[in-house]
Amino acid sequence: MQQIATIIGANAYYDGSRVFTWLADMCGLSVDLVNFLITQFLALILASAFRSYLHPSKVSASTRHAIGLVIGLFFGYFCFGQQAIHIAGLPAVCYVVIRTQNPQIVQRLVMVVALFYLSCIHLHRQYYDYGSYSLDITGPLMIITQKVTSLAFSIHDGFTREMKDLTQSQQQHAIRKLPSPLEFFSYTLHFQGLMAGPLVFYKDYIDFIEGCHIIKQTSASAKYDIEKKIVHEPSPVKAVVKKVIASLVCALIFVKFATIYPIKTMKDDGFIASSGFFYSLWYMMMATTAVRFKYYFAWLMADAICNNSGLGFNGYDERDGVTPRWDMLSNIQVLEFEFGTNFRNCINAWNAGTNRWLRMVVFERVPKRYGTVLTFSLSALWHGFYPGYYMTFATGALIVMAARIARKLFRPAFQGTAGSRMFYDVLTCVITRVFMGYATFPFVLLEFKASLRMYLNVFMCLHLVALITVFILSKYVPRGEGSRQSASARSRTKLKADTDEQPASANGSSRRAADESEGRSLLKPTVPVEALESSNGTGGMRFRGGENGRRSDPCSAESSQQQHDVVDPFCLTTSTTTTTLNGNHKKTDDFLSEEDNNNSATSPTTTTTTTFNSATSTANGKSGSKLTRERIKEKLEQETRNIEDFIDKTVTGFVELKDDLMRMPDETNGGLYIPRKAHGGTGGLVNGNGNVADGNSNITAGNGNTTTTTTTTSSSNAFLKKEIDALNAAVQQANVLPAVLSNGHAK
Repeated sequence: MQQIATIIGANAYYDGSRVFTWLADMCGLSVDLVNFLITQFLALILASAFRSYLHPSKVSASTRHAIGLVIGLFFGYFCFGQQAIHIAGLPAVCYVVIRTQNPQIVQRLVMVVALFYLSCIHLHRQYYDYGSYSLDITGPLMIITQKVTSLAFSIHDGFTREMKDLTQSQQQHAIRKLPSPLEFFSYTLHFQGLMAGPLVFYKDYIDFIEGCHIIKQTSASAKYDIEKKIVHEPSPVKAVVKKVIASLVCALIFVKFATIYPIKTMKDDGFIASSGFFYSLWYMMMATTAVRFKYYFAWLMADAICNNSGLGFNGYDERDGVTPRWDMLSNIQVLEFEFGTNFRNCINAWNAGTNRWLRMVVFERVPKRYGTVLTFSLSALWHGFYPGYYMTFATGALIVMAARIARKLFRPAFQGTAGSRMFYDVLTCVITRVFMGYATFPFVLLEFKASLRMYLNVFMCLHLVALITVFILSKYVPRGEGSRQSASARSRTKLKADTDEQPASANGSSRRAADESEGRSLLKPTVPVEALESSNGTGGMRFRGGENGRRSDPCSAESSQQQHDVVDPFCLTTSTTTTTLNGNHKKTDDFLSEEDNNNSATSPTTTTTTTFNSATSTANGKSGSKLTRERIKEKLEQETRNIEDFIDKTVTGFVELKDDLMRMPDETNGGLYIPRKAHGGTGGLVNGNGNVADGNSNITAGNGNTTTTTTTTSSSNAFLKKEIDALNAAVQQANVLPAVLSNGHAK
């Protein structure tokens, strides 16, 4: 136990409280780690009180914001001392940018400001405390950077972009109201997620504070009608107990194996000189595994704290509809990572909050070909400037590329029997563990020289294996075989469903077209039709890309006859492109290259098949078009009935209003106040005899003779005001009719 303090790091750079130094000496831990443990366990207790005594039904949202913020500031000062000024300084600067800058560019400015601030702190720590493992302010600042940047992008989406241009996740997190200072600082500094996360998006946090997160998540996943049932708030106690126990187990594993396989040992000259090839690989794997359990403990405990306060509810299990899920903020899936059979599964299970953030602010917003590079670059910059980080990212990228090729090359040979498949899974799990330790030990070792010496001690063997796989073995991978097989399976399922929907007269031709186009027509990406402008059955179509909310324009062709290949939005059948060029019919695939399309006509046999496909696809197109017209006709009839009901209700309201006006008091002689321009610009009162009363209640007879002045009673004026308000409301409701007519699918 006495070695833990030296393993985790020195305390010279640490500026937090030293009140519990005696406890640290007693336990053999460093004082920064003891302070972290105290704050986390205290936060777990306070989270339960926050959920019970500060429930949204008992106190206001402002009270919950203020108390969460105050506790967070106290924890920050207790753990970091004067350095805690930075956990308030970074969000303060970003909030000024959010309040003063144009929403069109605010997300970029906040990203630059936050990363610049965080980078300065990284460099300061790296200069004054290089290679130390002690707790410092950069951890909370990294979480705060995620929060302020994701908030800025949500503001940009809500203020400047249309909903149809956003992805589903962007629509869910878009913000259309700037946060107040209390809301903003409570979001960035609340005690549940200050020390170790996890990342929670602003909209989810506000829903939690205001108490509407339970109904929102329940209505999205429950199998019953939320409006007709009583929604009970699920208890997080069971999930919290499981996560606390799991975190404590991870802490024990870390304490046990960190003393056996300390990470700093790999820096010693004696270890490198005395370690053989296989022991070095084994040590890499075990040392990095021990360090991972430290992260498991922190993330599981942080998740339990959030759940204990009521934050993190993610609806109910889809299998039974009654088991509550508390995994909305889960940062780690321990078993999925430790027993993953490939790098991709492991990456998806590791640090899920950061993965969600990178996807939101980078991957979904840049061109697809640059997405991976820019995402890894931002992740490296966010972590800091230690060379070990960049060595891990570079090695990991190479291994991921090699793993994809190796999977295509070797996996089919093990898919014959259940036993061979199980052997393949076990083998790939062990290999993934070795490669994971090999790639990630520089991340925790931090130093470039020490990491390079360790790599050279094992002759950089796995680097060579990855390079050989990428540049040599990749030539032996069957091109497109796996994709054709999977597409063939999907096409059989899809064409069976399409055949059931088509008329009986078209079944024969549909089957023939399905057999001919299997593995070819269904390789095309499914693109939803955004708008359709047709004339005599043909016309241009405007598409919206289905991936990442990006738009793509259809390919245009200069021909005398052309029918675009699209996915029918109503019956989900695929029509085939038929183009007439110089009197010859040629079947083409809009999503294949010109060379591939031309190759289909290189022989007489192929030409005959193409003509047959054109005939059968024409039958498919006709049957699909007929079914489409029927669906459109049903839609139009339904909308017509809705509009007729709306008009009937509106007319009925006007008739009732007319009856009320006919029962007016005698003081006004059945008159109706109609605001209109009369002599002098004043309004008039038209009574039953056709006489007009001006705004001053001077009655003028229809024959031009002036009569005596009468005064309308206050009760009559109140009645008239009520009827005028009713008229205005009816007119405003009637104005909705053109919008309903223009939006045929609006409900």
